[in-house]
Amino acid sequence: MHIVINKKYLTYENYKVKCALGKRGIAFKRKEGDFVTPKGKYKIKYILYRKDRIKKINSKIKKIAIKKNMGWCNDSKSKNYNKLIKLPSVYNFEKLFKNNNTYDILIVLDYNMNPTIKNKGSAIFIHVAKKNYKKTEGCIALKKNDLLKIIKKLKKNTVVKIVSQK
Repeated sequence: MHIVINKKYLTYENYKVKCALGKRGIAFKRKEGDFVTPKGKYKIKYILYRKDRIKKINSKIKKIAIKKNMGWCNDSKSKNYNKLIKLPSVYNFEKLFKNNNTYDILIVLDYNMNPTIKNKGSAIFIHVAKKNYKKTEGCIALKKNDLLKIIKKLKKNTVVKIVSQK
């Protein structure tokens, strides 16, 4: 089974939940910072999570605990563009160990990873939604409980299909 994301919903098997998307909706991603959730099919690389906030994650997908010195490079000048990095860094990055709960759980999609094209965009995650499903910079966001339920059912070959809004 695949995860399908369309308009404001994520569907997996018989489970359909509300989700937040990028401020500019679903489209073909053109560049870093364009606020678009990229249309396409993506594999799940791994799950990142805060061990201090999520006690146990049941999943067949590889899991990595987020440490305080972890970030994601979003600077196309770096050889580590669109990769998990150790902080500090002289390049621009997004800190993964956040005070708010949006990055308590991250499903990392393989968007722009093989090969990585500079400036095409980085870090498309499925993560915890802000209150009222506030729009994202391009990621997909769900309620924490919905995310935990979906993670339990994921298989190594699960594909995430992000389809155009109609």
